Amino acid sequence: MKKLYIETYGCQMNFADSEVVAAILKDMFALTDDIEKADLVLINTCSIREKAEQRIHKRLQELESLKRRHHGLQVGLLGCMAERMKEELLRTEPVLDFIAGPDAYRSLPQLIADSRDAGPRFNVMLSEEETYDNIMPVRYDVNGVSAFVSIMRGCNNFCSYCVVPYTRGRERSRSPKTILAEVKQLLRDGFKEVTLLGQNVNSYYWKDEAGEMTFAKLMAVVAEMSPDLRVRFATSHPKDISDELIETIARYDNICKYIHLPVQSGSDAVLKRMNRSYTRDYYMGRVRKIKELMPECAISTDIIAGFCGETIEDHRQTLEVMREVGYEYAYMFKYSERGGTLSAKRYADDVPDEEKTRRLEEIIALQGELSMVSNQRDVGRTFRVLVEGASKRSQEQFYGRNSQNKVIVFPHGTEHPGDYIEIKVTDCTPATLLGVRV
Repeated sequence: MKKLYIETYGCQMNFADSEVVAAILKDMFALTDDIEKADLVLINTCSIREKAEQRIHKRLQELESLKRRHHGLQVGLLGCMAERMKEELLRTEPVLDFIAGPDAYRSLPQLIADSRDAGPRFNVMLSEEETYDNIMPVRYDVNGVSAFVSIMRGCNNFCSYCVVPYTRGRERSRSPKTILAEVKQLLRDGFKEVTLLGQNVNSYYWKDEAGEMTFAKLMAVVAEMSPDLRVRFATSHPKDISDELIETIARYDNICKYIHLPVQSGSDAVLKRMNRSYTRDYYMGRVRKIKELMPECAISTDIIAGFCGETIEDHRQTLEVMREVGYEYAYMFKYSERGGTLSAKRYADDVPDEEKTRRLEEIIALQGELSMVSNQRDVGRTFRVLVEGASKRSQEQFYGRNSQNKVIVFPHGTEHPGDYIEIKVTDCTPATLLGVRV
């Protein structure tokens, strides 16, 4: 059987999509982790930031030499970048044989055949219905402990800086029956943790003759499938963090006490230009509710530095929010204008790049302090840790995560990936907790 090599860039949704692609092509190709043995190379891309796209262009140039060495090798581009740039990519990247957007993966067998016989092809049609809900993903390049389960696709929020609604289409939820069937199969296969995924996962909603299913209800049903199954979710939008959802997370021990709650900016003026549909006060109200019901809950965030029209005062307000919340972790970026978005059409990208860099450096430095303070609070505490595998730095040490999604490194003993063990934290860095077995 021919060999398939997949490289995935970007978010967790892309990794889940790559597993769907592997399932669609499993009767045609066997997966390989050696690109030199591949008959087909697929690059699954992200378009969220300009740097991500630049990285893909560089990778495609590198693949040109591989294609010259391997006669008959095909190279295809998948994902958001494929959807966003389509014909331009086929024109400027001669290494590509075909392109498939996020809703076109079922057409891959035909695209592969047509491009081999008749030259470059693409399919980037968006769908209002496609959820791939009848495809059981092929789990590859995983630790056998944690798995992603996509429960919805697309986004209706149209944040002014974001390409997702244009590259992945409008929001549509997947049938709970197929979601639960996938989780059951993961349990049978020995997985101990699932992360429910969606661009705006907490707006999940399904209704049929059996009734309605909100995201909070779905979380509860998944959590009840096994007390040994940890349940996580990503990514959430602050406007959809309902009291019902917070109460559900608090009620179940095996729903992890960790919420990724992107704030993007602490300034109401900037949030309005971003079309984020909440204010700073509303956001902080959600944070207070989370901490009221779950004082132990960790909160992480996304922050954009130097968005259109952002003033020094706006930036200062973002730093204020960071201090007030005390985030455990943050994904922090400079604003990167994306063609076709509302902000590119409506607002001037008027913050100089060196000023964006300066503000981002302040945000990163502050988050380093907040992460260290948070981790220092955990020194001396004992956590239930799900073992994931050997540490990248030393085979003598294992690592796992606690409910708060913090990585804990500890000496390797008799435990195995997938085991739960009690670890007492003895030391920390801003990024990692260090501990010993209790």
